[in-house]
Amino acid sequence: MMNNREKLLALEASMNKQVIGQQELVRMLIVALLCDGHVLLEGLPGLAKTRAVRELARHIEGEFRRIQFTPDLLPSDITGSEIYQQNATREEDQFRFRPGPVFGNIILADEINRASARVQSALLEAMEERHVTVAGKTWPLPGVFMVLATQNPVDQEGTWPLPEAQLDRFLMKVIVDYPSKENEQLVMQLVRAEQQAKYQADQHENPIPETAPLLISQQDIAECWREIATVYVAPTVEQYIVNLVEMTRHPDQVSEAFAGYISLGISPRGTLALDRCGRACAWLDGRDAVLPEDIQRIAPAVLRHRLLLSYQANADNCTPDQAIAMLLNAVVA
Repeated sequence: MMNNREKLLALEASMNKQVIGQQELVRMLIVALLCDGHVLLEGLPGLAKTRAVRELARHIEGEFRRIQFTPDLLPSDITGSEIYQQNATREEDQFRFRPGPVFGNIILADEINRASARVQSALLEAMEERHVTVAGKTWPLPGVFMVLATQNPVDQEGTWPLPEAQLDRFLMKVIVDYPSKENEQLVMQLVRAEQQAKYQADQHENPIPETAPLLISQQDIAECWREIATVYVAPTVEQYIVNLVEMTRHPDQVSEAFAGYISLGISPRGTLALDRCGRACAWLDGRDAVLPEDIQRIAPAVLRHRLLLSYQANADNCTPDQAIAMLLNAVVA
């Protein structure tokens, strides 16, 4: 019988067979699940962002909900609302709360930047507080609650970019890039095989049987959280994390070029995220202590949406990942 770590590694292997060429995306999704955090996925259309989220949800016991964000969406369309019941005999029963799609375990917030600031705030409040308040009553969200939001970096018409303070509520931001030529060929073969299986099933001509997916229960996830909480972080590694964050607040100590690129440093929430993700990475690798390499691997995903770059960085085409690379090169582990 597999232990919890083996189940998560099997989940990663299964997802990599269905989301080809996006190994880093798959690993970051699993790390976020192990950290009880939310993820912002950014990439061009057609790069398997939604497919990766669906594949993760397929292996998690619980409710999967998709919210398609549009400009006319209202906050109540996400959180839910109270419904008037005309035939209720008691006054207190006249209004019944109807939960919205946010009351699920894995939430896909598709194209989150297409909705207005009010709707974004309603979702982000639920992410932070883990409950929803409607008409003065508070309704708790499920214990396993993970929001995976996608956004398209090229669309400008009809979008409301997330403010920096709200971006900070995502545990990490993952950039989804093009697959390699070899992997794109494998993607083509995979989709063709899926189409053939679908057509055979529709025509009842010897349909290809579907194998039952590996299911991770919510109890398994809770046990993983408890195990990861015991992973040891040495004082030297703690100091390394603090130094990384501190240097973003005093960028002149890194270099003159870095100081010109940083407009605002990282908050303590970034420090806590590095610690949590570092412990999850060590646990996945079968270690009971965090190494500086764990922090270095997770740093781009954890910090890229928390660094506020200056106009000089934009003028020099300096990306957040390039700034983070400068930071990692300057700070000694």
